[in-house]
Order: sequence, then C-alpha cells, then structure tokens
Amino acid sequence: MTTHKAVHVASANAPLTLVDVETTPPGPGHVRITVAACGVCGTDHGFVAGGFPNMTWPVTLGHEIAGTIAELGDGVEGFAVGDRVAVGWFGGNCNRCIPCRQGKFMQCVNGEVPSWHYPGGYAESVAAPATALARIPDELSFAEAAPMGCAGVTTYNALRRTKAVAGDRVAVLGIGGLGHLGVQWGKAMGFETIAIARGADKEANARELGAHHYIDSRATDVAAALQDLGGAAVVLATAANSQAMADTVGGLSAEGELVIVGVTADPLPIAPIQLITPGLSVQGHPSGTARDVEETMHFAVLSGVRAWIEERPLTEAADAYAAMEEGRARYRMVLTM
Repeated sequence: MTTHKAVHVASANAPLTLVDVETTPPGPGHVRITVAACGVCGTDHGFVAGGFPNMTWPVTLGHEIAGTIAELGDGVEGFAVGDRVAVGWFGGNCNRCIPCRQGKFMQCVNGEVPSWHYPGGYAESVAAPATALARIPDELSFAEAAPMGCAGVTTYNALRRTKAVAGDRVAVLGIGGLGHLGVQWGKAMGFETIAIARGADKEANARELGAHHYIDSRATDVAAALQDLGGAAVVLATAANSQAMADTVGGLSAEGELVIVGVTADPLPIAPIQLITPGLSVQGHPSGTARDVEETMHFAVLSGVRAWIEERPLTEAADAYAAMEEGRARYRMVLTM
C-alpha cells in the first residue's frame, strides 16, 4: 500500500495532527496531484471548528493548493501528467444544475470545496475533480500560486467586477491576508487606492503595497476621511467586522459600491435610508472559478502582484495555522512539501 503524509483534524477543535494516509488512484473525471504548496486561509478555522454543514471527520484542511498532476482518472481530457495546476476554494462543479447551465458555476448546487467535500491540500497528495484545475503560469512558483486560488482570486474578482474604472478612488478595508492583495490589485488596476486599517503602525506596509492614502480607523471618522478625499467609488471590505463595514458607507460617492468579502455572521448595521438617495449598493462576492484563478494568476504575472508569504514545511502545519489564527502572519502562511 502506498501512503502519503497529511494533516488531520479528528473532530471539532481537535489539534492538527500529521498522519500517514493511503494514496488511492483518482476516480473518473479526477486527477491526483503531488502537492508542492498549500496556503493557510482564515476560512480553515471554520473547518477546524466544524462550522460547515455535513462535514465528515477526520478533515484534511487546505483549499489553496498548488502542485503537479501525478495521475489522470478515466475521462479526463485537456490535462496531462506533469502539468502545473492549482485548486482553490472552487473545488469543482457538476455542469448539470440550473446555475451551472446558466454559467453561474460558483453557485453550483452540487459544488465541491477541498476540505469540505474531499481531503484538502495540507498533504503531500490530493485527488481533485478536473473541473477544479487552474493552470499555473511558469512565471509563478508553487508557493506564489497557492494563495491565488482563494485570497488572490477573491479580491481580484471582487474589484474587477465593480463599476469602477481606472482613476476612480477605491478603498480597501482591512490590511490582512485578503486586504494586502486588494491594495495591490487596486494599484495595478489604476485606481486611486485608499487603505483603511486600525492603527498608525500599518501605514508603512499599506504604502509599500501601493496605497496612495491611508486612513487610521482608530484615529479618525472613516466616512468623513473618505469624503475629504472625494468619496470612494468602491469600498472592498476584507475585514470581518460588520460595524467597520457599515462605518464606510457614508464615505461612498454617488452610486458607490460596498463589496464584501470578509466573512462574519454578525448583522450589518446599515439603514436603508443611507442607500436610497445616493443610489448606493451593498453586495457580497464569492471567490472564483478555476478559469478566474487562471486569469488572476495571469494578471499577477503581468502586474507583479504577489501575496506576501511566509513558508513553512508541512511538518509545521499546526504552527503555521496558529500564526494565522493569532494574527502573526504577514500576510499569508504557505505550507511547502
């Protein structure tokens, strides 16, 4: 029996444990990937806590996977052994349900996510549906590519699908694992980019990432500060803080957009009257399909945008996860095999 190393969480809130698991051939329509790198994402906390419905234990974390195809299952076309591929939050779709038939693949009713529906990438080997595969450009290392499968594509898609055009003011709320990429994308897309975070200590990094302006939310009224700059066409909310999101609404310009990617279950304290006269909109944005991930990586190559990463070996997965949980990561932890 062939085995590989993987990190298991045996039950809700159990410790991360390195184990040996059997390496099985990929099923029809799937490939087996030799994992080279896997990002550590804040959403991994939800899996550790057992916060997703119909989870089965043990769970192998990891939905920012990058590696090389080692084996093809029956019926897989368009990919070959040795191809460099990534698998992100979008872990495959059915192509049969109504959303899929409408081209809304992120809303597939049978959609899959690594860790949730099959073992994730905190492992030396992963089997994944071919529909989940994104080709990695040669110009990106595996460690650089891994975060693009979730953090990268989420922030890139959220910005490029707004109404904002080059020269518009775009604010990014939160300078963390998502926000540090949002600032870079904003600068690369030609926006007048405003970083919003708590504390003067984050300004230097925000400026290095490309922010034209920095707003310390601890020291000033965020909405007033945005209006002093002329108002933001878009606020990309990456910080998982509903009150902080609501505090930006008054800083939007006419027909401005609050686009939310920061995950929180807390109610959003916004009054409808704030939205009506200025014609503001509030919307959530999901991650992105495999093709979206490819386009994200292509733009990263063209623009020079990269996640700021700290690499750790798979054997230190528990420590890397703890660094993410405790806010010590600057700004994405990446496990390497």
